[in-house]
Amino acid sequence: MVTIDYHNRAPIYEQVVERFQTLILKGVLPPGSQMPSVRSLAVELSINPNTIQKAYTVLEQQGYIYPVKGRGNFVAESDVLIEQKKNTFIEKLATLLEEGRALGITLVQCQAVLENCWKGERQI
Repeated sequence: MVTIDYHNRAPIYEQVVERFQTLILKGVLPPGSQMPSVRSLAVELSINPNTIQKAYTVLEQQGYIYPVKGRGNFVAESDVLIEQKKNTFIEKLATLLEEGRALGITLVQCQAVLENCWKGERQI
C-alpha cells in the first residue's frame, strides 16, 4: 500500500503523507476506514514509529484522518479535501497559463499540449 523511495530526497514522513493523501483522494481508503496502526506500518516499512506518527499528525492537521482514542486513526470525509485540491490545481493552472501567455505561447499551442497531456501523451 505504502512504499518508500530511499533515493527520493523528500523526507520519509513526507513520502508517507503524500502516499496516504493520494490513496484517500482516489477513494482507495474510503471515509471511515481504519488506518494501519503506527507500529504495524513502522514494522512493515522498517522505519521508526516516530516517523509514522509524524506523518499521521500531518495528515490529521490537514483533515485527511481523525483519531479515536483507544481505537486508532480513521479516514475523514474527503469531499471537502477533493474540492480544495481541485481549486488549488485550477489556481496553479491559471498561473501557468498566464506565464505562458506572457512568454508568447498561443492558445492553439496551449490547447495542443493540454489535449496531449489529457490523453497521457506528454509531447509538446
